Amino acid sequence: MDSLDREVLLALQADGRKSNLALARSLDLSPSAMLGRVRRLERSGAIRGYRAIIDPAVLGITVRAFVVARLREHSERSIMEFEKGIKNVPGVRACYHVTGQFDMVVELALRDLDHLGQLIRVDIARIPGVMNLETMLILAESVFGEGWPNVLEA
Repeated sequence: MDSLDREVLLALQADGRKSNLALARSLDLSPSAMLGRVRRLERSGAIRGYRAIIDPAVLGITVRAFVVARLREHSERSIMEFEKGIKNVPGVRACYHVTGQFDMVVELALRDLDHLGQLIRVDIARIPGVMNLETMLILAESVFGEGWPNVLEA
């Protein structure tokens, strides 16, 4: 991956609907060269897909939360069981295996507090290996994560 590939990725991250012609012009490439570069980035997995950014309220999502889990043991089997179990929980937006006081951080997006309580008490607490759960409601999002930062320029 060269610096031009990074520029293409950042440009598409900022506006995934940008036409190939506009993208090529903005980076001073021919449209055919740009199309080939984008297709190569897609095939390599550098571009995982294209999505619309949707207002969660339109989907009836009124509650967002982080649930942190401590596992009984910090073994590969225990981590894999948790990851397998959490994939089946509706409303899970992301799950991270982390260091520190807790082992897993789960982001949830749900319709209401009753739904949150149900998921915690039933779906998440019953995953094998869960020892302790703590929930943090998200009150506001002060920095909206629209993409990955250009860490090479930071």
